[in-house]
Amino acid sequence: MADYFLIIAAAFGAGVLNTIAGGGTFLTFPALVFIGVPPVIANATSGVAVLPGYLSGALGFKKELQIFDRKQLIRLSMITIVGGLVGSLLLLVSSNEAFSVIVPFLLFGATLTFLFGEKIGNWAESKSRSVTPFGAFGLFLVSIYGGYFNGGLGIILLALFALWAMQDIHEMNGLKNWLSFVLSAISVAVFAIGGLVEWHYAVVMMVAAMIGGYAGAPIARALPKKVVRALIALVGFTMSAVFFWRLIG
Repeated sequence: MADYFLIIAAAFGAGVLNTIAGGGTFLTFPALVFIGVPPVIANATSGVAVLPGYLSGALGFKKELQIFDRKQLIRLSMITIVGGLVGSLLLLVSSNEAFSVIVPFLLFGATLTFLFGEKIGNWAESKSRSVTPFGAFGLFLVSIYGGYFNGGLGIILLALFALWAMQDIHEMNGLKNWLSFVLSAISVAVFAIGGLVEWHYAVVMMVAAMIGGYAGAPIARALPKKVVRALIALVGFTMSAVFFWRLIG
């Protein structure tokens, strides 16, 4: 019961965080590892837990998504599917030992990306003239990362969109949520076929994350943006330190 209480609380908090600013993976993945789930399976199960939130987020930006050319959207989705498939297969063949070595660096890098996401976006925007808009290569690389490790994916996608010279934040968020859903859907399929998902945890966490996502809206309006970012950064850096300690301990 204590294990279930912890993962439900983590998933609920992840739903709230993802609604406010992102960073929910910083809660769900460590919580699963803490209760004894092997790192690779914890990462896969965490990916399943946040999947419904991406779909609801994409539906919320349906109007903005309709602005994109249908052929372009299908093309971007296919690139994301291929990249996500590659990343998921890489996780499938990763040992828990190898993944445990990589995890602290991924968490730390994702936290830095989240914390300095706005500056990264501004930098990307300044370099946008030298990057091909809606290019396949950048999206493919980001999708591989997202298929392998979901943490910080949304911020990285937004930075990529800034490189593409996109400026409307609502259109960017709509495309981010849709591509995140497409990527997570193919990843979940691979993880399920590969037997990496602890479904008795995943289903409970999905429900808690959806409830948290709904509850996150009024919290998002009430809390200052700086406070939210500081809390998420604190969680991210703390979890990074814990996993570094586990690595060297």
